[in-house]
Amino acid sequence: MKMIRSYWNMQFNPFSKEIDVNKLYKTQDFNEAITRLNFLHDTQGFGLFTGFSGTGKTFTVNYYLNTLSSSLHKVIYLPLSSVTVMDFFRSMCIALNLETKTSKSKMFYDIQDTIKRLVKDQKKHLIIVIDEAQLLKQEILADLKILFNFDMDSKNMATVILMGLPILNHTLSKGINEELKQRIVMNYEFSGLSKEDIKGYISDRLHLVGAKPDIFTENVYEALPNLINGSIRKLNVLLTRALTLGAIEKVDFLDENLIMKATNDINLI
Repeated sequence: MKMIRSYWNMQFNPFSKEIDVNKLYKTQDFNEAITRLNFLHDTQGFGLFTGFSGTGKTFTVNYYLNTLSSSLHKVIYLPLSSVTVMDFFRSMCIALNLETKTSKSKMFYDIQDTIKRLVKDQKKHLIIVIDEAQLLKQEILADLKILFNFDMDSKNMATVILMGLPILNHTLSKGINEELKQRIVMNYEFSGLSKEDIKGYISDRLHLVGAKPDIFTENVYEALPNLINGSIRKLNVLLTRALTLGAIEKVDFLDENLIMKATNDINLI
């Protein structure tokens, strides 16, 4: 990306992953989700966070978890959701430093006992994050509500964060999942970048790298919402390609026509 930096006189590409996480632009989704994560942390139980790919679910939850004290919390992240029931329980055992067993029931009780020790003896706040939860098999969803049932369902001993695509809401609305749905104390769906978010984000990133604030013409901000469908990931890819094309064509600014060229290039890749 040397071409981008030198031509546009930037310290680095403002739309890359090089950005310091402490200098992130906080979108409306980000702020709303952080507020709900704080509430979920205090109440414990199940939290549901859904949204289309690229809207910032995983990034926001990961950012929040990194702000928590490691001495007071134990975080388990389970990214593999398209697994069998036994594989799911084995993953839980491995994450809790337990020996895996050939019997689900043995692993079930080992997991529950370990959670009790973590919470009661070690005074840890256990947070379990299950990503791509829309891929969970129905048998696993059924087991989840039982696995985190403690003292005859009188106590919440862990915070369980389910993340996934919006279809997860439909799955949990089915009658067979009613008991699990009733355990969800916080539900937030990421709507993606709004027009205001896009403009604020671009302005913030350009300022961060010392670039001119008027690189993009006003009509670009009118076109972008329909091109990225709320995805910050798509926005970053599109703007990086636009900056590259602008440098190749030696333009002074990026307009709607160049953004469309960048869109067509990306769609061909």
